[in-house]
Parts: sequence; structure tokens; C-alpha cells
Amino acid sequence: MRRRTFLTTSAFGAAAVLTGYSQTPKRRTIGPNDKINHACIGVGGMGHHDLKNYLSYQKGQVVAICDVDMNSLNNAAKDAPDARKYQDWRELLDKEGDRIDSVHICVPDHMHALIALHAIKRGKHVYCQKPLCHDVAECRALSDAAKKMKVVTQLGTQHASGHGDRMGVHFLKSGAIGTLQKIYLCSNRSGVGGLRWPGNPNPQGSTPPEHLNWDMWLGTAPVREYAGGYHPFAWRSWLDFGTGWSGDIGCHIFDAAWKGFDLTKPLSVKAKVSDRWKDSPERRAQTWSPGNHITWTFAGIPQSGGKPFTMEWFDGEFLPSEDAQAYAKMAGFEKFPEEAMIAFGTEGAMLLPHTGGAHLLPKNKFESFERPKMDGRNHYHHFLEAARGEALNESFFERTGPMTETILLGTVAIRVPDTELQWDATRMRIPNSPEATKLLSRTYRKGWEAPRV
Repeated sequence: MRRRTFLTTSAFGAAAVLTGYSQTPKRRTIGPNDKINHACIGVGGMGHHDLKNYLSYQKGQVVAICDVDMNSLNNAAKDAPDARKYQDWRELLDKEGDRIDSVHICVPDHMHALIALHAIKRGKHVYCQKPLCHDVAECRALSDAAKKMKVVTQLGTQHASGHGDRMGVHFLKSGAIGTLQKIYLCSNRSGVGGLRWPGNPNPQGSTPPEHLNWDMWLGTAPVREYAGGYHPFAWRSWLDFGTGWSGDIGCHIFDAAWKGFDLTKPLSVKAKVSDRWKDSPERRAQTWSPGNHITWTFAGIPQSGGKPFTMEWFDGEFLPSEDAQAYAKMAGFEKFPEEAMIAFGTEGAMLLPHTGGAHLLPKNKFESFERPKMDGRNHYHHFLEAARGEALNESFFERTGPMTETILLGTVAIRVPDTELQWDATRMRIPNSPEATKLLSRTYRKGWEAPRV
């Protein structure tokens, strides 16, 4: 099946999103003394944190905010009292029109692509929280649309702009660890057991609170009754809304390795999952596995001496092997960090704890290795500077879109466990598993279809 045929006939219809506009919409010219006008869609929780970062940018102003939850919206308005308020993001985009230059999106995963595509269609620069999308097909469509419409984009991997991740990328690109052998990625954050394994996969429905527009919150997802277990945080556990633990955190842990080795696409992916989830039809139909070991196989690259290599993800009850534990102890840790990436080479390893500094190991071997001075950046400000034409930002969709595709292929493998899925990236299909191919996209609820871009 040709790629265009797959995308057109898929539920998402991603090919359709790439037709309909022959030129980039006219944008407001932002002079060196002008402020960029920004809108924030989703301002509760992490979205409120993000809003405060934009408010601290001296060459920009937040002129509009939106949230389906009026409590979150009114709380955010205390920090941005001059911003116009909306509960419907579609109304915001329609009414603000040329008054805004850029848009921030921080909503549940299942709504990322639809809002981003509507904004890109209007020629708006887009910052989207991780993961970029809910489905593989959405990632491809969003990356292609951003390229076509020539907008500045940024994925919410804020630590990618920090000193630790950027130094890690420098170490990997330098070839310090020798010929690449394998990569491990781990996220076993403590205190999130309830998120990994919600008490009831089918919580009893109830009347939504008056401050929440539940239909708007559902958006593209199938209709279901409101239940207190979904909003504002635990939605991540459900297949319809989130992408599981690897989808939620994977973009952070993947980023340095993806950039450091200039990765593009895997050849295959396979997942082992928690038995208690695998053996429960009810859980598998509704929620994500609480523990996963995912293995991607990549074709040989110059840094691997041309030999194929693997990248492995561990979460839940799955932990990195003893060689990773040994290197972690060399770096001064009692055990492998809860969240970290480690790349193994013929000359040593590089360990990068999430939100921490990069370690070349063994330490005594790399004591004199050059460590260039790197100042930390504000990921949000850097995005707006790029939108102003003053910088090249770190996590644009053409780079992070294929990375997110790879991560979400892992979530497809979780749903078809113990099977090595062969990935045909050009045709966007998994030729040895029709079942897995169907999971690359989903059916949007009627009335919430994707726009043509």
C-alpha cells in the first residue's frame, strides 16, 4: 500500500491535512522593537507553569488564554489579567486572528494534533507540549504541515535547552565513547503507582462539574461519561486520552540520544509488558500497561561502525541490566537513576540523568575531556526568539516529529506485545502486523475532524 493511500484511508486522514493551501498565510511583521503576541491554550497544571515562563519574556506578551476548565482559566487570569479569556480554543483562533503570532498548547495528548493543525493552518508558530501527538500518523502529518506552512515550532522538551542535555549531545557527537553499541532509557519515577495502575479502568460516570466543559475536553475522543478519575491529571492512564508512561516521559529521555546520534527511524520495535495487564482483557481495552520493556532496532550508522544497534526502554517492574548499574555507581549513584539515558560504546559510556548533568565514564578516563562552556536557555523564550527570527530553536517538529513517531511506535508495540513489529517508515505501515498498523491512527469523533492545511 502506498503511503498516500494509507494516510488518506486512515481514520485520521493525514494526507488530507496537507492539501488546500498553496501559500503561507500572510503574517504580521514583527519589528525589533515590537512585542510578539502569544496565546496559551491549556493553562492548568503544567500549562500554568508554561504560562508563567511566557509572561517573563520581555519581548513578548500573552494576549489570550484558554482552558475548558473555568477554574483553571480564572486562576491563570490572576497572573495574566490583561489577556482575553476563552473556554473554546476554536473561538480563540477565530477571534484573535491576526492579533496573535504564536500559540502554546498544553492539553491532554489526544487533542494536541487537532489544535496544532488548526493553528498551523492559520500560519501561527506553535509550541506543543510533549508528546507531540497521540498517534504515529498525527506526528507525520503535523511535521509535514509545519514544514509546508513555514512556521516555527517547538516540542515541550524544556530540558533539551538546559546545560545537562546539551552537554550530553556534545559528548555523543564528539565520539567520546567510541563505537556505539547500545542505548538504555529508563523512567521508574517513584510515587506514580496510581497513575500507572488506576484503581478502576471503568470508573462510574457522573455529572461533570459546572466549571468544566466535558464535551470540549473529550474533543476527538469517543463519547464517554465524565468521571473524576480523568481530569485534570490521571487521563494519562487511559488509551483514549494518553500515551502511557513511555509516551508521556519518553520525549525527555530520548532527546539527547536522538540528537547526539542523528537518529531518524527504527527498523523494528518489540515490547514486553506487565503480565497483570497482559492477562486482563478489561485493562487492555481501557488503560496502558504499568510496566514495559521496549526494544527498538536501528540500522547501522557511522557512530555504530555501520552495525545495527538497539535502544531499550525500561519502566515499571523492568530495570536496566547490571552493566548499566555498574556505570551508575562509577558516577557516584547508589543505583541507576530513576530516570536516565545511558549510551554504551567501545571506549566507555555516557550517563545522562533526567534534569541532571552528563557523565562520561569511567571518570578517570575522561578527566581531561573538553567540556565547552554552555549557558542554560529558557526553552519557552528560545521558541519566541526563533519566532521573531532571532534564533534557531532546539526542538522543532521536523526534528522531534520523527523522534515522537518512534516513541509512539513503542506504544503500538505495547498493545501488540511479544511481537517484533517491522516498520516501513516510507509507507507508514507495519507489514507483518495488520493489527498493529490499525493502531497507527484512530477515528476522530464526528465534528472534530482535522482541518486541511
